[in-house]
Amino acid sequence: MASPSDVHRTSPVSVSVLPPARHPSVPGGQDAEADLPRIVPRRHVGRRLAAAAALLLFAMVVNSVVRNRAFQWDVVGGYFTTAAVLDGLLLTLWLTGAVMVLGFLLGTPLAVMRLSANPVLRTLSWGYVWIFRSTPLLVQLLFWFNIGALYPTLGLGIPFGPEFVTVKTVNLLGPTFTAVIGLTLHEAAYAAEVVRGGILSVDAGQTEASQALGIGRPRTLLRIVIPQAMRSIVPTAGNMLIGTLKGTSIVSVLAVHDLLYSVQLVYNQTYQVIPLLMVATLWYITVTSVLSAGQFYVERHYARGSARALPPTPLRRIRVRLAGVRARLERATVRRG
Repeated sequence: MASPSDVHRTSPVSVSVLPPARHPSVPGGQDAEADLPRIVPRRHVGRRLAAAAALLLFAMVVNSVVRNRAFQWDVVGGYFTTAAVLDGLLLTLWLTGAVMVLGFLLGTPLAVMRLSANPVLRTLSWGYVWIFRSTPLLVQLLFWFNIGALYPTLGLGIPFGPEFVTVKTVNLLGPTFTAVIGLTLHEAAYAAEVVRGGILSVDAGQTEASQALGIGRPRTLLRIVIPQAMRSIVPTAGNMLIGTLKGTSIVSVLAVHDLLYSVQLVYNQTYQVIPLLMVATLWYITVTSVLSAGQFYVERHYARGSARALPPTPLRRIRVRLAGVRARLERATVRRG
């Protein structure tokens, strides 16, 4: 049996007693706090100078715009809510909504066809996207506006056989309807690529897992793939929506009474070009700002589950910044006291 001295020799254990840590709340705490190095925040001199220069430049631009009498702000305010301008604005909003809805309704099947294993469907979808993305929008609108020169009548009947109903193209396609057709077909080509990119962003394991569970392909696409793809689709679709809103101004060449065409009719009579163009510009900025805010909240909705915390809303950011400023003021007051 080993002796206590052998045990001590084979397994040495050293025990040291540390002095109690000093705390500012106990005696000697002030000395311990004085021994710590002072933390000095980094001074971003260059950042502050750049911010000051940017604010100065912004103030100069705002001052030049506000004090420039050539803008005729009194005229802008007088025409901003007139009936002609508001009617044009409503038509612009209606065109934007109709084209976006119809474009994605047509673009989603085109995207599915692009991803299909059927070579015929895949080729036809690729050809549609290639043609409409390669042709300028103005050319497409002018082509559809003059479609009556190629097809004076449109008929419904047996393919390659007799027609039962015929309608004259001139009576069927007015300027507004032509604008809807041209914008929708153009938008569908880009919507197809947006949807296809969103579907490809979803991990292939999701589809394989649904197939292993015996879920059909259509249900997999609608219930599993598309909801996850919306995180990638929404930002680009929001940019498309804003682009479509501004792009509807091109239908003024077809004499469609949108916002820009309504403004043009007014300044052709009054010769006040700049104020009326500012009216249209301010309305476009207002509607775009509202759509951008809506896009933020839609993106925030579909971001659930993809991140630990949702991005803060603008109001939340303002509250956090105000709370930080309040805390700094309180600390400054305590130090002075």
